[in-house]
Amino acid sequence: MPNSLPVKVKSVRISNGPNKTVFYPQIMNMKNHQLQRFINQTIVYHTQQLIDQQVGNMPSTVEEMLGSYEIKNNQRQVLSLSLSNYTYHSQAAHGMTYIKSLTFDLIKGKLCELKDLFKPGSDYVTRLSAIVQTQIKQRDIPVINGFTAIKPNQDFYIADKVLVLYFQLYDITPYAFGFPMFPISVYDIQDIIDENGPLGRMAVNH
Repeated sequence: MPNSLPVKVKSVRISNGPNKTVFYPQIMNMKNHQLQRFINQTIVYHTQQLIDQQVGNMPSTVEEMLGSYEIKNNQRQVLSLSLSNYTYHSQAAHGMTYIKSLTFDLIKGKLCELKDLFKPGSDYVTRLSAIVQTQIKQRDIPVINGFTAIKPNQDFYIADKVLVLYFQLYDITPYAFGFPMFPISVYDIQDIIDENGPLGRMAVNH
């Protein structure tokens, strides 16, 4: 596969006073400058969205903010990463964290939504929801109001041959549980994944 080498990533740091530091990734040295610019603008936009979400939610003062990121997949022309932002407001019971994941298909040059990973018309929501439901039972995960189904645009990232669906804090579980993550092997959903999409590329054994 041409150009299937990992993309180069460097950390950028923005700091706004003591205890307020946000790190985010910047992509470098791509042959396709337009795509590189698109990816970097998308990352900056969502990094700022997380900051705005944290600051805008509360009238009280931000005591601490820490933004970080993890590269989840950087191979086979699929770049998947997670941005996280932890913020503590003065007099809050505890800090709040949000995670936003971005998955780019470098061949098609686009940011992927969950539906883009599957064949058109496949009922991926029902299929993935059933897998999540099974994992909730098997892992004895405490859900607040019972789990019915994932959203069509559910948060996700790709890590090698695994699709990881996740929920934000409080979405389906108590805060203390943390982020509920549901790893799903590409081989368990191989019949509905788009063979030319990011998951299809991950499923190929070479």
